[in-house]
Amino acid sequence: MSRTPGYPLFLALTTLPGMEFAVLVQVILSALTVVLVWRLARGIFEDDRIALLSAWIFAFEPVSIFNSIALMSETLFLVLFLLSLERLVQFLRGHRLLVLAQAGIFLAAATFVRPVTYYLPVPLALGLFLVLARVPALRWKAPAVLLLTALPWLAAWQIRNWVETGFSGFSSIGVENPYFYDTADLIARTEHRPAFQVMRELGGGGRSNYFAAHPEQVGWSQAQRLAFMKSETDKVVRQHLGLLLLSRIQGSARVVFSPAANDLLLQLALVDPAEVMKMRAGLHAQDPLYAASEFADAHPFVGALMAGLEILLLGTYFLAVKGVLRGGVPGACLWLLFGVWLYFMAISGGAQGGGRYRLPVMPILCILAAAGVRTGVAPIRPRTAA
Repeated sequence: MSRTPGYPLFLALTTLPGMEFAVLVQVILSALTVVLVWRLARGIFEDDRIALLSAWIFAFEPVSIFNSIALMSETLFLVLFLLSLERLVQFLRGHRLLVLAQAGIFLAAATFVRPVTYYLPVPLALGLFLVLARVPALRWKAPAVLLLTALPWLAAWQIRNWVETGFSGFSSIGVENPYFYDTADLIARTEHRPAFQVMRELGGGGRSNYFAAHPEQVGWSQAQRLAFMKSETDKVVRQHLGLLLLSRIQGSARVVFSPAANDLLLQLALVDPAEVMKMRAGLHAQDPLYAASEFADAHPFVGALMAGLEILLLGTYFLAVKGVLRGGVPGACLWLLFGVWLYFMAISGGAQGGGRYRLPVMPILCILAAAGVRTGVAPIRPRTAA
């Protein structure tokens, strides 16, 4: 219940021959994401040059590289999510409902790996309705097909959770993270204390820490503990709606602009992990620029690396904006890409937000950046998609 079954099932199957095989499959999946970026870009522009350039940009994109060298759920999730996006683009091109049904199934599968796309089918269905408003035969059918191929799988898992545990949600992470991160952040802001300190007081950091903070809950069921967390979160949020909005905006800004150097530093052991965690806590505080400059002064080489990653990221954004304005992105596809980007920026914000959560939208940025590069080389003919 704490974790959706997709990635644990993947690990259970791939580690049967040994951990080395699981690592090999992870590398293959990472390479597959590059191929899928090429396929998605080709479906959008029908231009082999933009498609190939998109794949090259994504292949050297730092966040995608970070996730390719660690056994994490993000890579498998991205494969399934890109398959869903590619099918959606093909549907916008050809209006074939079977292709749209495939998109819904892939989207549901991605949600079972990481529940971050749990709410996405609904805004996508609404977008399809608006895009196809002038196509009477598909205006209602398309949203219905997407929802009917995605939502029943998610509902079945929620029913299973309710029957087995009494918790009717899709994943307990949707309750635990707001409690340990958002609630802790709001309390820390009002009491002017470090958020990680408040989080420890709330019981964050593992099961033993939680029961040490809440000894009365040792005999409770997991559903009862989750109900308690949700109640406490709702109470704090209602008292500090303005601060919550500020926290969400700042978290989204970190997702958008953070160079995501923390994971690289930890993986390559360039800096003591305690220093990295201290910097991460500082970046999540109210003065992140000061925390970053202080860390860079103490570690000049790492500071230069972070600055280089930030420049690279800002350059990608510049080219992506250029691609949107002058790249001839088909209207329906542009709305799809922009809507997905906006969804992830909103859902990934908050106290936990960071650069690593940018991975699902980096293929979109790389594709638009490739279009931006091509505008300086050769004109791109606008195409229609709906």
